[in-house]
Amino acid sequence: MGWFSPYKRHANNFNYTPRYYDPAKEAREQRRTELRGERLDDGGEYTPGKYIKAKREARDLRREQEAKKNQSEKHIKMWTMGVALILLAVLIYMLIPRLGNIFEMATTDSSVKQYEQQQQEVDAFDPYAPLIIVPNDYEEGDEIEIVE
Repeated sequence: MGWFSPYKRHANNFNYTPRYYDPAKEAREQRRTELRGERLDDGGEYTPGKYIKAKREARDLRREQEAKKNQSEKHIKMWTMGVALILLAVLIYMLIPRLGNIFEMATTDSSVKQYEQQQQEVDAFDPYAPLIIVPNDYEEGDEIEIVE
């Protein structure tokens, strides 16, 4: 019910007048800043599109600087990856022949012969055979000499 009213509502009107505005002081400060060399481009007057143009120029400059930074980072990443690939290739080049030798030694005839000999010894083992007892040759107090 509050949406429709026969009475027209008006927006709030403000009658603002600055209390301490001094146009002479403002002109004096503007002349001083111009004499010091500050704000030469700022004429004090607003021109349409002034702030938009400044923001666009700042954004373009920032994007250009970021593009240069990203390009240098890309070069560094590219060189790093190249060095890593070269090191990996060298590692593989040196490692593969050694791995091949290991596998070759594992499948050579001597290792097969050793395996067959061990299998024959295992097959020939008789758990019911009599044990051979070896007497001790030393007496108490004698030192044991280990000969290498």
